[in-house]
Amino acid sequence: MTKIAVVGTGVIGNGWIARMLAQGYDVVATDPAEGAEERMRRAVDHAWPHVEALGLAEGASKERLTFEADLAEAVKEADFIQENVPEIEELKQTVLQNIDKHAKSDALIGSSTSGIMPSELQANLEHPERVVVAHPFHPVYILPLVEVVPGKKTTKEFVAKAKEFYEGINMSVLIVRHEIEGHIADRLLEAIWRESLHIVNEGIATTEEVDKAFTHGAGLRYAQYGPFLTFHLAGGEGGMRHMLKQFGPALKKPWTKLEAPELTDELYEKVVSGCEEQSSGMTMAELDQNRNEFLIKLYDLVQEYWPQETTKTHV
Repeated sequence: MTKIAVVGTGVIGNGWIARMLAQGYDVVATDPAEGAEERMRRAVDHAWPHVEALGLAEGASKERLTFEADLAEAVKEADFIQENVPEIEELKQTVLQNIDKHAKSDALIGSSTSGIMPSELQANLEHPERVVVAHPFHPVYILPLVEVVPGKKTTKEFVAKAKEFYEGINMSVLIVRHEIEGHIADRLLEAIWRESLHIVNEGIATTEEVDKAFTHGAGLRYAQYGPFLTFHLAGGEGGMRHMLKQFGPALKKPWTKLEAPELTDELYEKVVSGCEEQSSGMTMAELDQNRNEFLIKLYDLVQEYWPQETTKTHV
């Protein structure tokens, strides 16, 4: 694939743009919002030092980015199209129908959505077989994971093309075998988020203390191993076999709550004021810069230890 189009230039769309430019592609972007091109170029300028730190492909340049206000014109010659409009099912369906109408019939279409299932997005498309959900993680230009979710009408050929393309831009591809709302990673994150809200809502801990419980404990472990290998290690010499026999019964204890608490005014103020206090006067741009520098250093480290990891970052 040589010609890339990105539809929607919000946070995720601009992250895709920076990653694709860093891998040496020509990218045409489109977004109907007023001032979209200026915001897009600022976002790419912000991301560029970080993608440089990770390593640029030969020929990679910000100059290979163009903006086209007309969607039909932007996608008509593209081999691959990444859609990133807001998380509103009806809006996404409308935009995808427009893309489907004007794109080449063999162009691959990836939809960035945190929770909508691809079969719902494929409704009323002339060529639904080439549409997959491609769910990345912010910041897209640093974090490698992309969940590729085929819909009921997606063909194996296009799933394979999607896998090849995303691996080609140095992403770690997770093919989701059966579509489900929230896919895989966000369902796991949502469970942590709901429990975090309960803990703050009940006055058990502040937002800062909840974050510390994760960043100074499980978060450090999970950067290398996920929950299964972590608990496999917790079983000692017996591994997961011993862990499940010894601690399995505790799963029945009501340690966690499945439903989120009601977002009352009181809980709203606790969460907002807690986060503002935690940020210690740092602007959002400063927090963003701090996170990016941390992620790059962490990513360099964990790549040395990830088991059977094939994704390469530096080029």
